Amino acid sequence: MKFNRIWALFLRHIYLYPRSFSRLMELFYWPFLDLVVWGFISLYLMRFGRNMPNFVAFLLGALILWDILFRSQQGISVSFLEDIWARNLLNLFVSPLGAGEYIFALMLFSGAKVLMAGTIMALLAWFLFSFNLFILGLSLVGFILGLVAMGWAIGLLTLSLILRFGQQAEILAWGIAFLFQPVSAVFYPLSVLPNWLQQIARFVPSAYVFEGMREVILNGQVSFRHLFLCFLLDAFYLGLAFLFYRRVFRIVREKGLLAKIGE
Repeated sequence: MKFNRIWALFLRHIYLYPRSFSRLMELFYWPFLDLVVWGFISLYLMRFGRNMPNFVAFLLGALILWDILFRSQQGISVSFLEDIWARNLLNLFVSPLGAGEYIFALMLFSGAKVLMAGTIMALLAWFLFSFNLFILGLSLVGFILGLVAMGWAIGLLTLSLILRFGQQAEILAWGIAFLFQPVSAVFYPLSVLPNWLQQIARFVPSAYVFEGMREVILNGQVSFRHLFLCFLLDAFYLGLAFLFYRRVFRIVREKGLLAKIGE
């Protein structure tokens, strides 16, 4: 065993970081998000103490709904990565398959993945913690659709960035959704956030879903305003993400970069 070879390999990995934004993001991203998210949860617990109503329902409901958003995003971005890793992307696009058809197929797969994972999590929550997700009633359908649409928009954005920048952007498939978690108010109400973050959260569809979920659990009332704003923002972001994807796909095809992805 030669130390110089070990040191050389160590330096090889170190030298990649200063010029790689994705690697630097990985280094600081998760600690920062953990600190922010759980810090706000701690603030929430300190503020309300033992007077917190239905906290277990809030937490488990939020976990299940957040997983739906995360898996709908990964259903698109990670499925795209699997085509890259299998070196199957070029084979797909030399066929008559259109760019839009490819995306809609991934959306369909993503929906199936969400349905299976959501069902499993709901059953586990019922068996292990006696939590019935269906206490949300018909509003649950709206919440799921809103989160799935947002996950698709994030997944489509991630796919486009990977398509354009290649392997350097692959890490986004696992991390980009968590960028929205602090301002989505998943585990705590929006009122816990500083005012400037609350203003940002107004433009995040998932924030309306989780606020609406807590309102249903607490008061048994559905906020149709929350659902309407969520769907409105989802439609805007999904349309924008699809237009961005079509533009990136055209650029990649014209520059002949499609064959080089994954090399």
